[in-house]
Amino acid sequence: MTRDSDLRVIHGDWQTLGQAAAELRRRVFVEEQHVSEEEEWDGQDPVCLHFLAYLAGQPVGTARLLPDGHIGRVAVLAQARGRGIGLALMHGAIEAARLQGHDEVILAAQLHALPFYERLGFRAYDQEFLDAGIPHRNMRLTLSA
Repeated sequence: MTRDSDLRVIHGDWQTLGQAAAELRRRVFVEEQHVSEEEEWDGQDPVCLHFLAYLAGQPVGTARLLPDGHIGRVAVLAQARGRGIGLALMHGAIEAARLQGHDEVILAAQLHALPFYERLGFRAYDQEFLDAGIPHRNMRLTLSA
């Protein structure tokens, strides 16, 4: 899963994890990918379960699980990519969705990330679309009991 023994993923609400999660999302989505602030901050965060990945005690990745089973805002800092952090975040979000009783999880993946999600068992459906000016595809993963 990860080559870093000092990687840990925690989860919690926006009030607890929001400051660190927001900073990671700002750096990855707003600064690196040029997503507008208006599109990034969609008002959904207070009702989501948030995940933070820490490497050597520093926050390096985040994701969120919406109440309807959508996983979103998966972001890992550029200097921390390729170390299993995204996988750890996704495993946490998928397991949380399973524990909440969801039959499936759904996400909108940037096209370059399709192979990453496919390795986790997600399958693309519907046509390509633009979100924040970035090509995406919807993907789903059926959860086993």
